[in-house]
Amino acid sequence: MMPGMDILYLLIPLSIVLVFAMGFVLWRAVKGDQFDDLEGPAWRVLMDDDRTPLD
Repeated sequence: MMPGMDILYLLIPLSIVLVFAMGFVLWRAVKGDQFDDLEGPAWRVLMDDDRTPLD
């Protein structure tokens, strides 16, 4: 084998594990309703009413 090619025995499985880990994190975020309402929190900040009620 060529010198330096032994590192591929480490890098290829490590990259496969990393891809599955990133996929799992993305799947958990999607299943956890992380991306359901992207505009709601922004509108709540803009439409926040700071006035006190006149009771």
